[in-house]
Amino acid sequence: MSGGGNLPIGPGIWGFIAFFVLAVALWFLVRNMNNRLRRMAYRDRDRAEQFVADADGTTGGRATDGAPETDAAGEAPMRDHDDDPHPNGEAPRP
Repeated sequence: MSGGGNLPIGPGIWGFIAFFVLAVALWFLVRNMNNRLRRMAYRDRDRAEQFVADADGTTGGRATDGAPETDAAGEAPMRDHDDDPHPNGEAPRP
């Protein structure tokens, strides 16, 4: 029963290379997933802003300086909810 003697048992260089390739592939996949999730979050935020803008009756987009919109005569346009004391649709609390 004098076996093979001093034979190396282990993954060797090819095991290291395979593990390294898998680690690099995982790194690229996680990086790509983070980019897609970030892009999706931006799209959701823009879609929510557009929904709010459509509900308010504005033209949409982001406010640049907080100044009210004006028409050609320099006056603020009238909106349907300008005379509503509760523009968000809530009734006053007692």
